[in-house]
Amino acid sequence: MLTIDKIYDASNVLKEVIRQTDMIYAPNLSDKCSVYLKTENLQVTGSFKVRGAYYKISGLSDEEKAHGVIACSAGNHAQGVALAAAHSGIKAVICLPEGAPISKVEATKRYGAEVCMVKGVYDDAYNKAISLRDEKNYTFIHPFDDPDVIAGQGTIGLEILEQLPDADVIAVPIGGGGLISGVAYIVKHIRPNCRVYGVQSAGAASMVNSIHDNKIETLDDVNTIADGIKVKTPGDLTFEMCKKYVDGVVTVTDDEVSAAILTLMEQQKLVSEGAGAVPVAAVMFDKIPDIEGKKVCCLVSGGNIDVTILSRVIERGLKMSGRTAGITIALSDKPGQLAAVSAIVANTGGNVVSVNYDSTDLDMNITDCYLKISVETRDFAHIEQIKTALKEAGFAVK
Repeated sequence: MLTIDKIYDASNVLKEVIRQTDMIYAPNLSDKCSVYLKTENLQVTGSFKVRGAYYKISGLSDEEKAHGVIACSAGNHAQGVALAAAHSGIKAVICLPEGAPISKVEATKRYGAEVCMVKGVYDDAYNKAISLRDEKNYTFIHPFDDPDVIAGQGTIGLEILEQLPDADVIAVPIGGGGLISGVAYIVKHIRPNCRVYGVQSAGAASMVNSIHDNKIETLDDVNTIADGIKVKTPGDLTFEMCKKYVDGVVTVTDDEVSAAILTLMEQQKLVSEGAGAVPVAAVMFDKIPDIEGKKVCCLVSGGNIDVTILSRVIERGLKMSGRTAGITIALSDKPGQLAAVSAIVANTGGNVVSVNYDSTDLDMNITDCYLKISVETRDFAHIEQIKTALKEAGFAVK
């Protein structure tokens, strides 16, 4: 079972392979509280997952190591197991869901693991891994529902309390619950007045639903850009630990996560994946109660974002923060209209980045058209300023 001594032991064992990631003050993320970032996105393998995987594998018997290990993962646990197995000189087989980012799949292979792609999501990869475990006599390294894995993740809680001993609130991502179980367990034993909140994606709120209904529930479907926390069913152990040690669990939308990823890049020069950005999104969009004037630590759990979706995430983040806007204007299709519109946008400090004419809408006069422009803006107030200037100039803004 999980104990305080086990977490301290894990901290000693992990010194040989991980780095103690920095705690960074982020003054611009909220005007209500003081925000600090625990930067596990800068960890070895780009994620906290190596902590639990390495500690679990370090405790295996010689016979278990001889047979090798198997794991299932959306990507980050895979890399942690692969690195830990390579460091121990043992075979590792990793089952990944087919939707796992290519960057994470290739990274897992580079660490020397054998990769088995499985149709479906994490839970399908889990079932395949269990089947192979029974067939080949591998040792299964669970990504979250294991006391040793949880102890490894709990070492982050120790570091947070060392680096920010007067933290009032710690916000932690939740997928299966291993990370928050370890962090909340050690924090509540050492500094019980510090509140620990979990954050899930609204499209994969398995722990939220389970705690609300006081029983483990399985979602029919999960849909979120935060692939690292895209889990249908919480763990048995992590569910009980969350009920006992976690002060609350909140959700954020994909648009809010996108805005958080963009903000971390622009203001803190940090690359975060979706799962790592959910605590920041929760603070930015006031999802965590009673944080006014408090010191809040956001655990940025990973930075392995798939570059193929990064541009889309940035676009969504820009819209969520009022940095871009689409404006539709109904006008007469005659010379000079576009120039007039462009001049107004420019005079109010905006920048037109794309223009589209639509003269085919059946609801308009045959001599009219819709002008659709995309504009770079400062914030939502700036968008309204531009729209007001256009209206005052006689343009019909939709």
